[in-house]
Amino acid sequence: MRFHAVSLRFSVRLGQVVAVALLALALTDCANVQPKAPAPAKPVVQPVAPESDLMAKLLAAQFALQDNDLDAGANGFAEAAALSNDPEVADEATRLALTIKNWPLAKASLARWQALAPDDPGILQARAWIAIAEARTNEAFVDLDRLASRGDETGWRLVAQALLGADDKAEASRLLARVATPAHLGNSEPNWVAVSQLMFKLGDKASAQRIADGAIDRFHGGDAYAWSARLAIDRGDKAKARALYAEALKRDPKSVRLRGGYAALLADAGDNAGAARALAQGPQDDTTYAARAAYAARAEDKGALASLYRELDHDTNARTGSRLYLLGQIAELIDRREDALNWYREIDADDEHWFDAQTRQAVVLDQLGRTEQALEFLRELQAQTGEDSTQLGNVFLLEADLLTRKGRIEEARGVYQRGLETLPDDSRLLYARALMAAEQNDVPGAEKDLRRVIELKPDDAEALNALGYTLADRTDRRAEALELIERAYKLKPDEPAIIDSLGWIRYRMGDLDGSVKELRRAYEKQNDAEIAAHLGEVLWVRGDRDEARRIWEQGRKKDAKNKALLETIKRLTT
Repeated sequence: MRFHAVSLRFSVRLGQVVAVALLALALTDCANVQPKAPAPAKPVVQPVAPESDLMAKLLAAQFALQDNDLDAGANGFAEAAALSNDPEVADEATRLALTIKNWPLAKASLARWQALAPDDPGILQARAWIAIAEARTNEAFVDLDRLASRGDETGWRLVAQALLGADDKAEASRLLARVATPAHLGNSEPNWVAVSQLMFKLGDKASAQRIADGAIDRFHGGDAYAWSARLAIDRGDKAKARALYAEALKRDPKSVRLRGGYAALLADAGDNAGAARALAQGPQDDTTYAARAAYAARAEDKGALASLYRELDHDTNARTGSRLYLLGQIAELIDRREDALNWYREIDADDEHWFDAQTRQAVVLDQLGRTEQALEFLRELQAQTGEDSTQLGNVFLLEADLLTRKGRIEEARGVYQRGLETLPDDSRLLYARALMAAEQNDVPGAEKDLRRVIELKPDDAEALNALGYTLADRTDRRAEALELIERAYKLKPDEPAIIDSLGWIRYRMGDLDGSVKELRRAYEKQNDAEIAAHLGEVLWVRGDRDEARRIWEQGRKKDAKNKALLETIKRLTT
């Protein structure tokens, strides 16, 4: 059951009222235990008429909001506001009416609010909000200007909310341009930056840039440079953005937020090593350490990872579960696997990283050649995680995967069978077993499991695609395969694997040009070896053999041992 955000305080207040009433009853009961003279006759309590029962109206309105019925909630609070002398009830009624854009109701509640608390700045906002909706622009300007003239955070926040709530964003941006005078913005960098951001949200990028430039000229602060950098990114000028971020960091070198933004910009340009170096400057915490590790790993910079590992190892701060897990991950990346095992073992069982650390131990043991120990470890972990179906399923999946990688297919099948006996119809186990069956050319087995997944989850795009691709690649049931793949495509039209399948079924149906078009699109999104194998094959068959060889060579550089790629090249060129 959800409470509407703006009315939460009334839920609390009603709870307090009920608590007070219960306490009064309890005290009355205690008093009744003591001997005393006969009580005088009790006065007759007259029932409150429904139309005058404030508490009943508040409760009914709150229940309506719990049911996400905003119209009933707004009307209920409006009725309560007419009975109550509490300006907060009128405030709430007005805001709910504004939310549902019921302007007559908002005006009625606003009138009550203004009568009870005429100096509340929220009244100016609500009045302007209604005036904007009714195209009374000059009246809206008067109230927004009074709010902006306060020059404080509250005034500008109320202005922003009113303008962002307007349907006509162009008119809202024109109003903001009138309100956002240098006098109102004052000698406050946050005001200038916030108003520039508001202009951007309202769609007036030119004004946003003008105000951002003014903030830089006046304050030369880190926030102004950083926001200007974001504007540069928006217009595609990444070189300018990098220069602005660099300047921002000169002004505020300790800002984690600025370093994070600069690092993300560098990474987006392909400079992951530079991103890691940018984050290495200034104060560090678990967030910056983890981001540095991620960027260095993407750059395959073992030197930076080793340096980071030493830095973390020598850090004297308390080692939380997050820190221990990060140390283990970096140790793996720099091939210090025994160290990784030790770090993972230190994580307490009640820590959020404990389960992941356990599964990593199994992976590391296998990498060290201790596969039987890894498998025994996983079987013990199954017993430890029996009450958590998600974790238990993950352990079964990992055990089966380790066995499959070792070529121990029958043992892997046994693990899937055990897993599905323990977790009947677990879609993850069914899907993984189906992929293994397809890899082993067991089309009936793969089809059976994938169809069961689709029965359980009709909109599972991955299962629809896997079944469609299997039928397209291994059978002559091409029309059925196309229907399944198209269903998957409607669910996830930007997924490279599904676009690849769409291209492959078109090839199997003889549409070479349509196939090349889809496969090129898939390859642009994700230039992996298997898509390269498919695109190269269709190009080869179509007669574009030089391009096919070039695509295959690119695929081999990405994954020289890819089975599908190697088999395709051998089949077509020898």
